[in-house]
Amino acid sequence: MTFLYTVFGWPLGWIMYVCYSVVMNYGLALIIFTVITKLLQLPIAINQQKSMMKTAIFRPQMEALQRKYKNNQEKLNEEMMKLYQKENYNPMSGCLPMLISFPILFGMIDVIYKPITHIIRPGKELIAKATEMLTAMNLAPRNTMTSEISIIKAIKADPSQWMVLGEEFVTKAQEMNFTFLGIDLTEVPSLMPEGKGIGVWLLLLLVPILSGVTSFLISIQSQRHQKNTMGDNPAGGGMMKGMMYTMPLFSLWFAFQVPAGVGMYWTLTNVISLGQGALLYKKYDPSEAIAAAQAAAEAEKEREREERKALKEKKAAGMKLEGKENEKSMNTKELNAKRIAEARRRMAEKYGDVYVEDDE
Repeated sequence: MTFLYTVFGWPLGWIMYVCYSVVMNYGLALIIFTVITKLLQLPIAINQQKSMMKTAIFRPQMEALQRKYKNNQEKLNEEMMKLYQKENYNPMSGCLPMLISFPILFGMIDVIYKPITHIIRPGKELIAKATEMLTAMNLAPRNTMTSEISIIKAIKADPSQWMVLGEEFVTKAQEMNFTFLGIDLTEVPSLMPEGKGIGVWLLLLLVPILSGVTSFLISIQSQRHQKNTMGDNPAGGGMMKGMMYTMPLFSLWFAFQVPAGVGMYWTLTNVISLGQGALLYKKYDPSEAIAAAQAAAEAEKEREREERKALKEKKAAGMKLEGKENEKSMNTKELNAKRIAEARRRMAEKYGDVYVEDDE
């Protein structure tokens, strides 16, 4: 897991470094960082919404299958999958943005835990020396991932002991301010105060709560958009409903395991995603595509009915119909009966039996 943090943390660390260098405020830098990462993901979100709008075209076919196989769930799923393959649609494509967001989250954890590596950037040798000094002072934390945060806090407590690392490094460490809106973004929220003041504890507690609530709102929005576009999707609906509850719970639990900065990033990401989702759904509204597809389907049915009516009138007038015209003049029941009869005849010929045509 540490390897994943490092791999994804390296590119994101540069983005955070640039953001911090511009505003010189950790909280504001985190907000700008979040906006940038969401902008980088915007093309994926646009393509996803366009794809959902296009799939609305075959929604009438889905609804027809649901009516036809409403008492046979296994057959319905099978026919749905065939339809998805035919239309080149993946019912789980809605999960793609979420899957992409996880590597960014891993990288964000590394950025938050390692402010010296990603923001001060003094070099590996100096960081290693600072870590050795922290251990020698018996200040090393049990969680080694928080070592760099502990180094900065130790420097602020007594900068004179750290001057051997260079005045420039010590000054930059002293200038690092992780407090934003009264919340220390390096602290991990907890269910109990654990020695913190009530006000500080409540502010920290607010971070995971907001993370869970905004994640739940994202799930509701996603499910609503999915249902409006694709109707009651039996193949992907169950998964969407499951994620509607599991993702908020995961967000809530996860925000209690990591520094508040990560939870704040996650919450900001959810808020931006809510606004982005609403705007993209409005811009690429699938309702027009759905109405057009339904109108086209009805027009095609009406054309077939008129064609069948004309051919029947032609047949009733004693005019000979060609093979395809004869089939078109039949309704579904008559056509199926004809196909069954032909299949029986072929079987009889294959096995040398005598085929007797039904009187029906």
